[in-house]
Amino acid sequence: MDQGYLGQWQRVCARLRSEFGDAAYNSWLRPLKFERIDDGLAHLQAPTRFMRDWVLSHYGERIRAFWQAEDNSVREIDISVHPVTGRAQGATTSVTVGDGKSAAVGETAAQSAPAAIPAPSADPQALRMGSSLDARYQFDSFVVGKSNELAYAAARRVADTAQVNFNPLFLYGGVGLGKTHLMHAIAWHIRERDPSREVIYLSAERFMYQFVRALRDRETMAFKQVFRSADVLMIDDVQFFSRKDSTQEEFFHTFNELVDQNKQIVISADRSPSDLEDVEERIRSRLGWGLVVDIHQTDFELRLGILEAKLARANVGDFPPKVLEFLAHRITSNIRELEGALNRLIAHAHLVGRPINLEMTQEALQDLLRANDRRVTIEEIQKKVAQHFNIRLADMHSARRARAVARPRQVAMYLAKQLTTRSLPEIGRKFGGRDHTTVMHAVKRIEELRQTDAALAEDIDLLRRMLEA
Repeated sequence: MDQGYLGQWQRVCARLRSEFGDAAYNSWLRPLKFERIDDGLAHLQAPTRFMRDWVLSHYGERIRAFWQAEDNSVREIDISVHPVTGRAQGATTSVTVGDGKSAAVGETAAQSAPAAIPAPSADPQALRMGSSLDARYQFDSFVVGKSNELAYAAARRVADTAQVNFNPLFLYGGVGLGKTHLMHAIAWHIRERDPSREVIYLSAERFMYQFVRALRDRETMAFKQVFRSADVLMIDDVQFFSRKDSTQEEFFHTFNELVDQNKQIVISADRSPSDLEDVEERIRSRLGWGLVVDIHQTDFELRLGILEAKLARANVGDFPPKVLEFLAHRITSNIRELEGALNRLIAHAHLVGRPINLEMTQEALQDLLRANDRRVTIEEIQKKVAQHFNIRLADMHSARRARAVARPRQVAMYLAKQLTTRSLPEIGRKFGGRDHTTVMHAVKRIEELRQTDAALAEDIDLLRRMLEA
């Protein structure tokens, strides 16, 4: 690099800093890197397209004027996009400013890595904005069943095409049902299919942390330009924005900016947009704009398939089918707990040298099985259902048969059957001494309604998540 030209650039930077002030200089001009000068064209580098466009729009002519004052042979300024640490080198997008003319934009493919986009802070190479991706969470390791097939299909559509079909894709469901797995799978697939696309994946908590740090360090413009230059923005567990007013405000504007640019947004949460408490109405409304997909509780067949797939990947060898069926029946709360149980069982058998059978399984997992047996009480179910449907707790035991009371009571009986180990007569006695046939009828009726009444199905899923939390 010619030190004389580098000295010119340093003097240009000093004049820019003097004219525009420290805040603007640190956010937008300091991250620029001098590359070379040839044939009257000064070549600079910017870490993102958004920064390049902003600098050219707001500072391009002043940079050129200051440089011409240093060297009148410099007629034009060229700024290329060269992503910094966390993304492989090779992306080049150039825009030239000179003599009042703008040149065309040309771009070559970049070997980028999702979830690793740096922020242009005082040292733009010092910060990784995104969160790391887990190599285990890819589409080929995701077991598809009735409860998650729509979520899987929607995730594949987003990952397979650069065209935005629905924005945002909003995935919601209880803990350990596969939301994060699908989010990671989307990012991995985009990385393999089209490495030039800029992908940011991170949790809502990390987004908030980065925003608070940007406020503290007076780098909010740098924060904005990083997130608003993404081709795909993925935020996990957005329910953590609850009561975070400033973070919600920033997310709202980032969301709108990306939608206006037709950039893809993928969001996950533990509940639907309409049920996000202490999140602004305008944000809830926008989160419901695209495709909202509920990942339901797993059924027995899906749990069994997940266990079989995990065994196949682990290459354990022979494993008693009855033990797998036992685990799939008894551990129903979430997939993480189910896989954890299998890991514990395999490790126990390996360490103590005993064959895996039902007796050993019950002994090795007695604490986990006991926790699943006592996950919730009938009294807790009655209280939560009464609150949700806005009826009196006493109505759970009363003889009232009005539909506004009878339907919530049937829902409570259904949940008592699903979430506790109580017998039908025991459940009936807890509901004002009702007969076990009344409980059977309630369970059957709610199962039928879940297939045809989407609102009721969502109510039941939400209640189940709250009770199992």
